Amino acid sequence: MTHDHDLVLRPTAAQTEAALNPPPGRNGGDLVVETLAGLGATTVFGLPGQHALGMFDALRRSDLRYIGLRVENNAGFAADAYGRITGEAAPLLLSTGPGALTSLAALQEARAASAPVLAISSQVPTAGLGGGRHGYLHELPDQAASFRGVVKSVHTVRTQSQIPSAIAEAWTSALTVPHGPVWVEIPQDVLLAETAVPVVTGGDTFPEELPPRPELTAVAADLLSRAERPAIIAGGGVVRADASKKLRQLAERLQAPVVTTFGGKGAFPWTHPLSLQSWLEDRHTTDFLEDADVLLVVGSGLGELSSNYHTFRPRGRVIQIEADLGKLESNHPALGIHADARLALQALLETVGERTDPAAPERVRAVLDKVRERIASQELTLEQDVLAAVRRALPPGAPSFWDMTILAYWAWSAFDAEAPNAMHSAQGAGGLGYGFPAALGAAVADPTHPVLAVSGDGGALYSIAELATARQYDLNVTWLIVDDGGYGILREYMTDAFGQPTATELTRPDYVALAESFGVPGVRTSPKTLEADLAKALAAPGPSVVVLPAVLRMFAPTHLD
Repeated sequence: MTHDHDLVLRPTAAQTEAALNPPPGRNGGDLVVETLAGLGATTVFGLPGQHALGMFDALRRSDLRYIGLRVENNAGFAADAYGRITGEAAPLLLSTGPGALTSLAALQEARAASAPVLAISSQVPTAGLGGGRHGYLHELPDQAASFRGVVKSVHTVRTQSQIPSAIAEAWTSALTVPHGPVWVEIPQDVLLAETAVPVVTGGDTFPEELPPRPELTAVAADLLSRAERPAIIAGGGVVRADASKKLRQLAERLQAPVVTTFGGKGAFPWTHPLSLQSWLEDRHTTDFLEDADVLLVVGSGLGELSSNYHTFRPRGRVIQIEADLGKLESNHPALGIHADARLALQALLETVGERTDPAAPERVRAVLDKVRERIASQELTLEQDVLAAVRRALPPGAPSFWDMTILAYWAWSAFDAEAPNAMHSAQGAGGLGYGFPAALGAAVADPTHPVLAVSGDGGALYSIAELATARQYDLNVTWLIVDDGGYGILREYMTDAFGQPTATELTRPDYVALAESFGVPGVRTSPKTLEADLAKALAAPGPSVVVLPAVLRMFAPTHLD
């Protein structure tokens, strides 16, 4: 009798030949790129550095495509977007110390958004490890400690034979739900030394599934089937799990209105009769959700933005489906179901009863009408016109990446993403500089569609160097820069809080001339010509920049009332 655990994969003749007769001149860096290729990677992002040169030299001997950015943090944002678009773990190659640490903000965003990124960093030579102060360039007492609170898992390598297994283990971690960034570090001398380890020819890994506990889904299905006023909050976990169709099936079976979080944009059709869209920063939506007798929260931790700045106080039963165990019931008592959103929704579909509620679409329309009336009373026509122009100019299927800027804050609530996994922003961690480098990563992942990046002038200056990257690889990204002469949202916050802003005003360059100096076409537009100029830029191959000088205002918050 043969048991599953007795099965052994036999090497092919080609694998045996490669193992017995490896090509000359291989080093530890070759083991890195061979392992990545064996795991299915085709593209790597990064920036070379002195201690990491063994990895980068090995790229020359591999079939992996390398996309080099100008700043490590931007390389991390590009890898983040590649992971979101493809669902694959995006390799990010970095050097020691300053190079590694510069990626921290990007890895924090990837962790918050559950984007699979496989960061591989060099380390000082093994003689310098152990916490002593040996004076090596880039030396840190404990480099891995800087990442343990940011990434999902940390994997250390000290010998060449550890490289394939450590990278495979990290790959599995990155792709096991909840997805996220992981960290591998390898000393310089291990990367540079000639290796006797055979060519890495295999690398299949199987990320663990996270099914729901059946006794919990049985209770959840019963509660939803008997509910009088069910409602659903759909978060980014629905998008990451590719569970949007199952969400729609369940909502229609229950006749339950659905609101998507900012990270869950596109998880539910915007114009569906049951769609409350994404107006989470609105008291009318908050009131509606509080009134639900059974509230199903899927793939969201109900954090600050998703709870209208923690003013949300549900009165009914809450059912929370969440793959991140730390987020389960972290903000509200609930029937907590630790599970992948797709598997949990499927379990509910198999057991939940069908409800009829012809009044549900009418209640949804009433809430949206109240939201529109509130916005209309604030004389924000310019802002709504600009956002509508962007939506009309963006071709079907084209993804968009938004920096932390006032137009993005509008988009979180008011922009129709039109499809799951089509609109992305840095709202997970909230750092500046995400939009443009992330859009570059998306263009690498899928060159069949143009990609839109949206930044304010403050955020644009974080990633302006990547115009060189866009030109070097001829990436099909159009960058809309809304130029209001400063950190616009901080200007508003400070004026509201203190009566006047401080440190928010910026001297900025001529963005059109600057783009053209990189060989990237640029155009200065206006709110009236924005749609035509943006559509033209998106239709043209290669990178482009559209600059909109405009001071936009944010709609009034409701969480302070």
